[in-house]
Amino acid sequence: MFEGFQLSRLETREAVIRVRHGGHGPGLLLLHGHPQTHVMWHKIAPRLAQHFTVVAADLRGYGESSKPATTPDHEPYSKRAMARDQVEVMQQLGFERFCVVGHDRGGYCAYRMALDYPERVLKLAVFDNIPIGEAFRRTTREFALGWWHWFFFAQPDLPERLIGENPDNYYRWGERMRDKLPAYFAPEAVADYHRCVYNSETIRAMIEEYRAGATYDFALDEAERGKKQITCPMLVLTCLKDDLKDYFDIEGIWREWATDVRFRELDAGHYAPEEVPDETYRELSTFLLARENRE
Repeated sequence: MFEGFQLSRLETREAVIRVRHGGHGPGLLLLHGHPQTHVMWHKIAPRLAQHFTVVAADLRGYGESSKPATTPDHEPYSKRAMARDQVEVMQQLGFERFCVVGHDRGGYCAYRMALDYPERVLKLAVFDNIPIGEAFRRTTREFALGWWHWFFFAQPDLPERLIGENPDNYYRWGERMRDKLPAYFAPEAVADYHRCVYNSETIRAMIEEYRAGATYDFALDEAERGKKQITCPMLVLTCLKDDLKDYFDIEGIWREWATDVRFRELDAGHYAPEEVPDETYRELSTFLLARENRE
């Protein structure tokens, strides 16, 4: 897994970030979702490394990256704070400008990075998300019931206490549930997810990241809605077997936030990079290798 890649821990001003990097060429940052780690990219990162220097990183609070103390406004777990970490990581590895791909929660960090650092992000690709402020602003009864974990995690204290009592009751990576996992999850990847997510500090930090989404991130998106746009080329991938499209007009929303956006669909569920790696690689490489705006 990740043959030819180097595993490092890079110290930024605010956090220590676990990073796997390899390949040659322009910089490409890959950001994972909840409740996984950078290992979720193991099926496509080596292929992308034929064209890019690929950097797959654990977000702060996740995996083996550090778990900073929080504050009452939850800013240390905001997507803005996470983006600061990752910009520093790329700088330390020699990239002032780079492309970024984000899955799930990593996608929220990625689009925030493109908004906050337009001079650094050359291209942006995200999976199955819309701006986090839009999701809360447009919440319906159906969305709240279908994505109930967003609202559960936003509650003070209770989520980490309940989950911490027995993570097997919530997360799927424990031994009790492994025989029910889809075959596309590699055992080595599941072992990394399990080891990291069953740590009590990781549980606390991941939940705090969701609290930031419902408060700090929401307020930031609301303040910038209609005033600030993503200006780099952007790809939005929608997984047909996931359900975000059932609640929101994904294309219409992103067209309000990005000046140069295109949309593609994947015949997959939520974990497309592991479930359909060939199709995922094809869509990402076609977008990332196109000549416009690349340096």
